Amino acid sequence: MYVEVLPEYGLVVDPMIGLVTTAGESLAPIIEKMAELEAISGDIVNMLSGKGNFLASFPGRDSNLSIAGAMTSFWYGLAVGLFIAGIY
Repeated sequence: MYVEVLPEYGLVVDPMIGLVTTAGESLAPIIEKMAELEAISGDIVNMLSGKGNFLASFPGRDSNLSIAGAMTSFWYGLAVGLFIAGIY
């Protein structure tokens, strides 16, 4: 007796031992999706350092995040500083 977990991928669970397994189906689609998710999560982690290249960006744009962060900080600092100076 099995309980269907993801019928589109053929995953079932055996309630006696609590094991998720395939019902004669291949795990290739799930492994492909996991590889894609690992690449995306690695890209998100790389965004925190500001170094490296995005998966969806053009080649040669390795330091985009650090430059964009510096410019954003500069303009926000200027706007807040002028606002405070205007109130003062």
